Amino acid sequence: MKIIRAAALGMCFGVRDALQITNGVSEPSQVTIHGELVHNRKVNERLSKAGFRQTPEDKRHETIQTPRVLITAHGISQVERQRLADAGKEVIDTTCPLVVQVHKAALELQAEGRHILLIGKAGHVEVQGVVEDLDSFDVIESAKQVRSYPSESLGIVCQTTMPSDTVTEVCTHIQLHNPLANIRFIDTVCDPTKRRQRAMAELLQQVDAMVVVGGHNSNNTRRLVELCHEKLTPVVHVEDASELEFAWFDDVAVVGLTAGTSTLDETVDGVQQVLEKIAASQKEQGSLA
Repeated sequence: MKIIRAAALGMCFGVRDALQITNGVSEPSQVTIHGELVHNRKVNERLSKAGFRQTPEDKRHETIQTPRVLITAHGISQVERQRLADAGKEVIDTTCPLVVQVHKAALELQAEGRHILLIGKAGHVEVQGVVEDLDSFDVIESAKQVRSYPSESLGIVCQTTMPSDTVTEVCTHIQLHNPLANIRFIDTVCDPTKRRQRAMAELLQQVDAMVVVGGHNSNNTRRLVELCHEKLTPVVHVEDASELEFAWFDDVAVVGLTAGTSTLDETVDGVQQVLEKIAASQKEQGSLA
């Protein structure tokens, strides 16, 4: 079995920067992470062992007991920032600068009097942080959710990790369903996501199957898995090497390897090492046959 690693994969600079900030925090026990720093179980377990408190993402609006609060790479709304300030909390901000651009773009379009259409996953922490500051909006995850909107002026932005193909399809349907509307689109899909999606598309032309590494609740990782399904390529999604099953690769001649933007380098390397063991085992069995 041949293993081909994607040209672009794994942890992005926004996640690396967030992790670096946490490494420099003194007295972690006095800090509550406002949700999950990144959607990566191993990272969150390490932060807990270091002493950080962590608020579940569905309970972020509850009272925080520590004097300091660490904002995750996914960001929060200005409304939530004000709530924390009113509570006297010191904020440590690890928001990805590319997420900040989504907030700025949405508010810019709102200032123009537009109804905002955010292409993204409803309820996702990044999306929630953006829409909490908006007066008039809809969140659209796929083209089938598009409809005619009761506004003559529409503004479109995207969750940073949405597939570019999905964004293009949704925008096309928005135009078709709202032919008389004045529409302005600001592309806020982040470049690291685009690079990983392009690398994935190139890889799918060379492999029989894919291994995608990343958190099971990571939106960008799931999007990579969905791309495999769309291209009818067999795929297994694992959080780490322990989830790999040798038998799954029995009929695979060429396997591709990629990872979501919150996946640690060591995790990707660990998966590759196990794939290499599987390939070596297949070669040995073939020579004995």
